[in-house]
Amino acid sequence: MVYLWVKSFHVLFVIAWMATVFYLPRILVNLAEAGDEPAVKARLLLMGRRLYKFGHNMFGIAFVFGLALWQGWRLWPTKLPNVAAGMHWIDAKLTLVALLLAYFVWVGRLVKRCETGGALPSAKALRWWNELPLPLLLGVIFLVLAKPF
Repeated sequence: MVYLWVKSFHVLFVIAWMATVFYLPRILVNLAEAGDEPAVKARLLLMGRRLYKFGHNMFGIAFVFGLALWQGWRLWPTKLPNVAAGMHWIDAKLTLVALLLAYFVWVGRLVKRCETGGALPSAKALRWWNELPLPLLLGVIFLVLAKPF
């Protein structure tokens, strides 16, 4: 029962983090298209800054629950199973998660750059970059469900 609660909380906070991963680039697209409208830009920057902070918090909590799922069996062997014993799907999953995290940090830095008056990539380029997390997330989901190796 503990395992299911830990797993449920991990999935909940991953979903919350992924919402920020998907939405933050859309804020950047809108910033790139805002032109010379200072009120619109200020509102979008506020939203971006708050969403980025929220995303960091959600990732941190998801990480703690994920760590408990991955290594918790060492501390609580009767409560949490060893979910990756002798399997390497977890290595591939963690690689994809690291790529998603790097993407999230990069997008957050773009928000910070825009706040300081720096230039953003074009709205068209940002739209393309906005699609990158989707195949990465699909890979994570597939690895978790199929555990192919």
